Amino acid sequence: MGQQALSTWRWAAGLVGVLVLLAGGALPALWQAATAPQPQQRKTSTPYTGDLSIFDYPDRDKKLHVNQVMDLLGIVPAKTVADIGAGSGWFAVRAARRVTETGKVYAVDINPEAIRFVQERATNEKLSNIKAVLGTAGDPRLPPDSVDAVLLLKTYHEVARPVELMQNLRGALRPGARVGVIDRNGNGVNHGVEKDVVIQEVESAGYRLAEEHDDLVKDDRMDYFLIFVAK
Repeated sequence: MGQQALSTWRWAAGLVGVLVLLAGGALPALWQAATAPQPQQRKTSTPYTGDLSIFDYPDRDKKLHVNQVMDLLGIVPAKTVADIGAGSGWFAVRAARRVTETGKVYAVDINPEAIRFVQERATNEKLSNIKAVLGTAGDPRLPPDSVDAVLLLKTYHEVARPVELMQNLRGALRPGARVGVIDRNGNGVNHGVEKDVVIQEVESAGYRLAEEHDDLVKDDRMDYFLIFVAK
């Protein structure tokens, strides 16, 4: 067989092989993969951009049992804490006092105005252990291996890319770090998200649910408090 004839034969054999694959269902499978509807991002609430001082209303400490929350998250002197969705810095300030000058608090927010507000508040309240961090919807932008405890306080329902955020957060966690989520049941756009949705998303990002303490924050039978640890 001549060289040209051999090449033609090989090309024909290859074509036959492709046709066999297509006849066996490869083409329909490829077509289905290309045209299959992609899962939609669940709905989230519009991040708050108004008067930040509204978060410092009377009795909020008592209503949210903030000292017990910090106990359960292991927030004690010398620890480093991340307040994700810090807003006015209401929780960051309380955590900063709890960890004392030997510890540190990262106050993370995606709103530049909140960052300025927290920085001014830390200066006015003489809390040099608070560092404001401008994050993104999918990344808290925390240093690697830097935090012992994290709290997302009434913030998770506003996070546009929650799984990505939680995945990026993992690199900042020290061994044994505890991640708390306090939120309320809702449909995503009404400043709440169902508890089961939070658990599914956070677990898919590489965590496991360690504890539930809804009794602490469920005065209106709507709120919940979940604690996760990295797998």
